[in-house]
Amino acid sequence: MMTRITLAVLAAGFLFTTACAEEQQPVNSAPKTTTTSAPSYNLPATTNADWREPDLENTLYIKTKYGTFVVEMMPEFAPKHVTQIKKLARQKFYDNITFHRVMKKFMNQTGDPRGDGTGDSSLPDIPGEFTFRRDPAKMLMTKISREMSVNGEVDTGFYKAMPIASKPGAAAFMMKDTSVDAWGLHCKSVTSMARGESENSANSQFFLMRHEYQSLDTKYTIWGTTIWGRDGLTKIKIGTTGETKNFIPDELISMRVAADVPESERIPVQILRTNSDAFKAYVDTLKSKTGKAPNVCDVEVPVRLKK
Repeated sequence: MMTRITLAVLAAGFLFTTACAEEQQPVNSAPKTTTTSAPSYNLPATTNADWREPDLENTLYIKTKYGTFVVEMMPEFAPKHVTQIKKLARQKFYDNITFHRVMKKFMNQTGDPRGDGTGDSSLPDIPGEFTFRRDPAKMLMTKISREMSVNGEVDTGFYKAMPIASKPGAAAFMMKDTSVDAWGLHCKSVTSMARGESENSANSQFFLMRHEYQSLDTKYTIWGTTIWGRDGLTKIKIGTTGETKNFIPDELISMRVAADVPESERIPVQILRTNSDAFKAYVDTLKSKTGKAPNVCDVEVPVRLKK
């Protein structure tokens, strides 16, 4: 069976190396099973209307010993992937599966019942959903910057809490579907699907980004982003099963669709609306002294617990 690895040589000639600075792996840190306080942000004054709650049917709770990651899924981007992830979560397929491949300054890979990168579920493989069509009138995007990329001129910014790139919306009026090409960006906290050499071979394995990695954009299907518990992403033990000596991987304890969790056990997280004036003012505080906009991957969308 083909190993479903995100670290293979890509068609563009990309190969991950460890030449970048290493993260600090926690030493003798006490595992946490819950997160009780929100991160602090340099926010302007906000009102309750500036905050929103994620759709429980499209929210995941991924429980680890470092805390619970709350992932907002994006069926707007990858409907087939979101459907399969939810189906497997409801089957409790992911319970006690290991993070079998964890790379510094890269990602945490899991979802393999064999635990070595070669396994998947009994469900059919999923066609790649690397890009999507965005109707600017219906899928509002908060632009952070406009830049040149390998795909030409693009806007980067946010749809909900998801960092995305999009062809400029002005071109939409010339299209029959009044839409332009767009895609998610592999920034820290984003969740994406692992696959084999075939673009249509994703099944159950996925990875949570520890760090920005642009080389994966439009080559792997992004289906969500971690909105709560982000600090735990870089605490997962680094190593690769079968390659790293004496490596005992961390486990994904359980994964549940939030709608299936009793109300008393839900995490009442709220997200700052990225189309709000408050978010735009927050982004202004992140600009350089010369007024240059920040890299979209350096903008963490603020969250809080419901008051």
